[in-house]
Parts: sequence; C-alpha cells; structure tokens
Amino acid sequence: MTQPTVQRRIGPIGRMGAAAARHPWLTLVVWLIVVGTTAATALGGIGGQNLFDRLAGSVPQVHGESSQGSDRLAAASGKTTTLLIYGVDPENVQVAARTTRLAQDLVALPHTAVVDPLAVPGGIRNPQVASLIAADGKGVLITATVTGADGRSASQATVDRVQRLMDDAASDLRAAHPGATAEVGSTQLLTDSLQAISENDLRRGETVALPIALIVMLVVFGGFIAAGLPLIGAGASIVTSLGVLMAFTYWTDIANTVINVITAVGLGLSIDYGLLVVSRFREEYRASVAGGADAADRATRLAAVAIALDRAGRTVLFSGTTFAIASLGLLVFEPAFVRAVGIAAIAVTMVAMLSATTLIPAIIGLTGRKLLKPGALTRLPLLGRYIIRFGDVAPDEGFFSRLTRRVQRRPALVTLGVVVVLLVLASPVITLLLANTSIDAVPRASSEYTFETTLTDRFPDAAPARVQLVTTTRADLVAWSGDVRKLDNVTSVQDPQRSGDSWTARVSLDARNGVGVVREIRAGPPAFRHWVTGIDAGTVDLADSLAEGAPWAILIVAVGTIVLLFLMTGSLVVPLKALVASALSLGASLGLLVWGFQDGAFAGILGFDADHVYGVDVIVLVLTLAFGFGLAMDYEMFILSRIKERVDAGTSGRESIALGLQRSGRIITSAALIIIVVFTGFATGDLLIIKQLGVALAFAVLIDATLVRCLLVPAFMTWQERIMWWAPRWAKRLHAKIGIAED
Repeated sequence: MTQPTVQRRIGPIGRMGAAAARHPWLTLVVWLIVVGTTAATALGGIGGQNLFDRLAGSVPQVHGESSQGSDRLAAASGKTTTLLIYGVDPENVQVAARTTRLAQDLVALPHTAVVDPLAVPGGIRNPQVASLIAADGKGVLITATVTGADGRSASQATVDRVQRLMDDAASDLRAAHPGATAEVGSTQLLTDSLQAISENDLRRGETVALPIALIVMLVVFGGFIAAGLPLIGAGASIVTSLGVLMAFTYWTDIANTVINVITAVGLGLSIDYGLLVVSRFREEYRASVAGGADAADRATRLAAVAIALDRAGRTVLFSGTTFAIASLGLLVFEPAFVRAVGIAAIAVTMVAMLSATTLIPAIIGLTGRKLLKPGALTRLPLLGRYIIRFGDVAPDEGFFSRLTRRVQRRPALVTLGVVVVLLVLASPVITLLLANTSIDAVPRASSEYTFETTLTDRFPDAAPARVQLVTTTRADLVAWSGDVRKLDNVTSVQDPQRSGDSWTARVSLDARNGVGVVREIRAGPPAFRHWVTGIDAGTVDLADSLAEGAPWAILIVAVGTIVLLFLMTGSLVVPLKALVASALSLGASLGLLVWGFQDGAFAGILGFDADHVYGVDVIVLVLTLAFGFGLAMDYEMFILSRIKERVDAGTSGRESIALGLQRSGRIITSAALIIIVVFTGFATGDLLIIKQLGVALAFAVLIDATLVRCLLVPAFMTWQERIMWWAPRWAKRLHAKIGIAED
C-alpha cells in the first residue's frame, strides 16, 4: 500500500529542484546557452580545430626503460612511411618500373632517405635488405624517411608529399595486379585512422544505444514525454561534457578513445539519474494526490518536485559522488591518458548530476500532469500489459519483494552460492595477459589492418618489434644477445644493427605475448648501458607504473566510499559489504573479458581477429575497475537509499530489505538494461579497446544488477541482519553530528 506523503523539511537539493521547476524558462535558457556554447566550441572548433582535430594518439606512454630507449632511437631517425607490396614477384617488370619511378620521385624531395631493395646492388638477394623482403619472397617493402631538418612545418609538408606519392603508386600497383596487396603505412596514418574510426564509432554507438534506451523507458513510463526526459538530460550532459573535454585538450593530451569512453559513461549516468528523478516525481505526485492534494494545483506539482528531488536528488548526489571518487582514483596514475580520463569522468559526472537536479525538474515544471497520464502505448493489447506490469511506480508487494523473501528463507546458502558462481566466472583472470598497442586496435575492414597484419605475418623482421635490445656499443650487444638467446620462448636474436649512436637487436619469440620474456631479460641486467624496448617492453613499463599507483588509487576509492556510505547509513558494516560485493562482481566481469577477448570466445560475435589480440589492454583493465566500481555503487546507492528510508521509519530489518528492493528493483533493472545497451552499442564499433571496455562494463553492470544486487546483497544483509547497521558508539555520535540523514 502506498504511504501518504508526510510533511518534511526539504533539503538544499530539493529546494534547488523546486526552484528550477518554479522558474522553468529561466532554467532552460541557461541550459540552452551552456549547451549551445559548448556545442559550438567542441564541434564547430576554435581557430579551425574542433575537438576531434585536437585528439592525440591512443597508446599511453610512461617514463620508463622502454620509452627512454625508444626516444634514443627516435632521435637518430625521422618520420618513416612504408609502401608494402605483397602477392606478386618483386622483380616483376611492371612492379620494378613503378617502384623505380616512385623512388626517383621520393629522392627528389628534401631531406628524404629512400630504401628500395630493388635498386640496391644484388637486389632482393642483398642481405642488407633481407628484412624488407617477404619471408616467402612474394613481397617487398619500400621505405622513405624524412628527417625534418628544415623545421617541423617543412618536414610535415614533405611527409604529406611522401604519403601522396606512395598512395598513387599503391593504387597503380593494385590496378595492374588485382590479386596483390599494396598498402601504405606509417605511425601518422595509423593515428589518423584511429581518430577517424573513433569518431565513426561514437556516432554508431549513439545510433544503436539511444533508440533502444528510448524503448526501455517507454516500457518503464508508458509515455513519450516521461521517457524523453532522461534522454534530453543525457543529450545536454554529453554536449556539455564535450565542451569540457575541448578545454582539457589545451591543458593535456586527450587520446582519441577518451571521447568514446566518456560519452558512453556520461550517457549511461545521465539516463540513470534522469530515470531515477522522473520515476520518483511520479511516485510522490501520485502519493500526494492519493493523500487528498489537488492534482490540478501547481503547488501540488512543485511540492512533489521538491520531495522527489530531496529524496532521489540525495541518491543522485551520493551516487554521483561515489562515481567521482572512483574516477578520482585514476588521477594518481602516471600516464596522462589515464589522468585525462579520470578528470573527464569527474566532469561528466558533475554535469550529469546537475542536469538531473536542475534541467529535468525544469522540464517537469513545464509538462506537469502530462507525465502522469497513461500514454497511447498503454492501450495496446500486449504492450500495455507489460508497461503496467513493469512500470516505474511499484506497489509494496511484487516481483522483487517476493524474490527477496525467497532469498531470505536461506540467506546463508544463497550468499555462498552466489559467491561461488562469481568466483567461477572470475577464474579466467588467473591466465590474464596484458597488452598495449594501437596495432591490436585496428579494425579488420581498414587498409591499416591489412598493412599491419601483412607486415607482421609476411615481413616479421620489419614489423614493430615486440622485444628489442638497445646498447651503445656493438660488443656489448653481441655479449648481451648471447645471454638472451638462452631464455625460454626466445627463438632467435637478430644480428646487431646500427641506429645513430646506438646498436639494436630484435628478439624473436615463440609466444603470443612477450611480457614474460621482457621481465626475464630485465631480471638479469648487464653492467653496461642498455635498454629493453619494443611493444611488450612498453606494456611492462605501463603495467608496472599502474601497479605502483594502484595501492593509492584503491586507498582513495575505499576510504572515500566508506566515508560516504557511513555518512548516508551510519553503519560501518554496510560500506565494507558494498566494497566486497563490488569486488566480486568486478572479478567476474574481468574473467569474462579474458575469456572473450584473450581466449577469443567473442571474436566471431564482435568481429575481431583473435590471432592478433595478445591480451587484455592494460588501460581497459584499469578503466573497468574504476568505472565498473562506480557503476556498481550506483545501484548500491539506489537500493540503500530505499532500505534506509524504511529502517528510519521503524520498519524491521528484513521487511526494510524486501520493501527497499521492491521500490528500487524496477528502476535498477531498467537503469542497468539501459547502461548495458549503451555499452553494448559502443562495443559494436571497430576500435578494439572500446570493444573490450564496452563488453567488460556491460558484463559488470549485468552481473551487479542481477546476481549481486538482487540476490547477494539481500541475502547477506538478511544473514547478518544483527550487525548490518552496527557502528561503535563514537561513530554513532559522529554520524549524529555530521551524517546526512533524511530529515
């Protein structure tokens, strides 16, 4: 039975929401100015550059041994562009004629060094160019390196000219030899491609996610007006957040994948918070009318807004603050990429909270009773029944209360059973391998994918080295190479090659992932100056850097969460329970991530090449832990706020849990479904890092909203009912003074 609304003191959030509803046009004008300004800035651009133009590459770097060695080698070289030809005899007359003309055009460019294996003495049989010949002899690489001695602008102009000449040659060769592969590749082309793919993935993700999210909310609310409010709030939040990201690009480098991550997170949070506020308003408005208030009176509507924002707004505040705390933990890590994501996530969370507590109440103030009227969809024979059954305003008895009472019959058994299931799902984490390379991220359909995979498979000695040794003298490198050859998983070490004032040797592996080899090499460092570089060495440096910051990040998140939940509940057990439950759900989602990507189980469904995925991206691991925890705590807040309301009203512990789940269950289920849709939508894109993150977070939300919040939480809270709300006397006195209570 619905409880009548009682007189209560309205807090600052409720008063702010009521003010927005009382002056809706003023609030909307302010938001229109903010959204319009940020949209013009981010999408229109400043000085000819919009947000996408200012995004950087997507491979995070840290100051470690690998980067030091790479910088040393880069100083001795310039910008290299490569024409890859495969599937045709390199000495074919037509091929030789076209490559000779290309080499002549390239040599004529300023400060450009060209290596054409067909033009050197002995041709493709010259051992000095062996790395530029395909392993099976059916292809050749032609490279052009621009040193940029005339300054950056002249160098870039020359690089662009090199790319155009090579593109023309590749087109001619493909036309003359239809079955052959002819592609152009460089670091710049790869970065530009990833940026374009990132932009396309963003549009695709929104195209998939928004319509399905609208359908879910139509089922929840039964009408287009109520269903549209969270989407309006989400749109305003996302556009404003893009403006914030644009500002950040003038302070630090923002990788091209950050915008996809932040858009997905912001979209999910904004819809979640909007869903919660609109649902609570409808509940409070109906309760007021049922208690005798005049439904047509504007004062009734404003009072319902005030009460709804005082309660749901408080939950939004706690939930958003918890997510911001989880994002705050990212700021302690060294990579600028990770810190940028953390700052942007905090910003988008704040905007989502502000939208839910000001913009949505303002629109409620304008639409009023229309939000309560049953929509035309409720009159449809089949759909109408589902809308009524799964609508947002739940009675005190229903599916979730019945489920909770079944769980409460054997709480210990349910708790242990769910924990076992979660641990089984988490078990693949034992075999976790870490990776960090933009090459893994390239989608199959792109020319860059063809270039990179053909280079790796057919020209292994010319592909980016997974492990490379660097020294200052040849003698040192020869001695060191002899020791490295003896290690497990090392098949060979290339003969020393000169690079400026350094000497390098590529290490060939028989393992997909060379992280273990890098650690073995570094475990016995030689006495002379040396560096271990390459893709896997960079992964090790990044992983070690993140591991160094992890204890501080965990401490910040754990302490912040405990303090926040203590202020909300007055209990010290509830925060600890929340931390453990969230850790279990995150472990399960990471286990599925390893199984799906590292083991290749999702390759067919998501369209990636499992043979070229060498592990879970290091950054995906960190962001999954941070954002997955924040989203899990979202639903924890939704449930706890409802349970705490009942506990404060004097309801027994078991009954409070059942009624709290009943009142929050449908909103949590709907919000989780929308979040899953959002992240799954973004996972349909081409960037592998976004696929991994989208799938990991979708699983994290799915597991948390079902196994954890609907089964584990009520079971454990019932099992340990006697101690659940416990706190020492000093903590109770402290909570009485500074706790954030309902009244």
